[in-house]
Amino acid sequence: MNFLRKQKDLTLVLGGTGKTGQRVAQRLQAMGRNVRIGSRSSAPSFDWDNEKSWEASLKDVTAVYITYAPDLAMPGATDAIQAFVLRAKKSGVKRLVLLSGRGEPEAQACEKIVQDSGLDWTVVRASWFYQNFSEGAFIEMVLSGAITLPARDQVEPFVDVDDIADVAVAALTQDHHKGEIYEVTGPRLMSLADVAAELSRATGREIQYIDVPHDAFVAEVANSGAPKDVVWMLDYLFATVLDGRNAHLTDGVQRALGRPPKDFADYARDVAATGIWRVAA
Repeated sequence: MNFLRKQKDLTLVLGGTGKTGQRVAQRLQAMGRNVRIGSRSSAPSFDWDNEKSWEASLKDVTAVYITYAPDLAMPGATDAIQAFVLRAKKSGVKRLVLLSGRGEPEAQACEKIVQDSGLDWTVVRASWFYQNFSEGAFIEMVLSGAITLPARDQVEPFVDVDDIADVAVAALTQDHHKGEIYEVTGPRLMSLADVAAELSRATGREIQYIDVPHDAFVAEVANSGAPKDVVWMLDYLFATVLDGRNAHLTDGVQRALGRPPKDFADYARDVAATGIWRVAA
């Protein structure tokens, strides 16, 4: 019976093809855990905008890693999280791990929904990812040699997505993380000029940081054909969250994993070795 119970235990990883979700799913699978990917392209399909898709995705699921795309600050996110948590509880889910945003009041409202669910819960709060420069919106800037963003000289404690995934997996598989809020950061505060300097060292070519006006940046993103929700999110993040509110380090990675977080220089060196930032001569 114990073997059968373990076979039925299933973790639903929402955003399972995204930066953190993909890593969480891979780690769980490597541990021999049963995983269901929650995405529009998966089978069964999961779509935040279609509640009818949720029931099939939640069947036999006991734990869920919740990521909301593009961001919990988006209008309508709290309603979606509330509806999903109620559906998850009704379906028999026992544990929720939420990826939340640092310094975002709307994200903290979503955290409260998870905390008040009556289920076991853990919150992982993060902000700017290292991987934005290698897997996300800013990789083309790195390849072009100019990071053009409206960040002034503001410093942020960028964090490695691998550290986020390790914390999330620990929370999904170990009982002593119940009821914890892990606010995760890297080991140092960095400006985008610092980021550019580290990327220059790692790639062996000059990468500059060029501060640009906020409105001009948002207009350029919109004109590039980016989806409206992505334009909204970048506008919100650069105008609101990047104001110094998160300019302090936290011990979330150390508390959750018993080790320090990965430094940006180590991330940059490892990514450079893959050749992803290599520019043809």
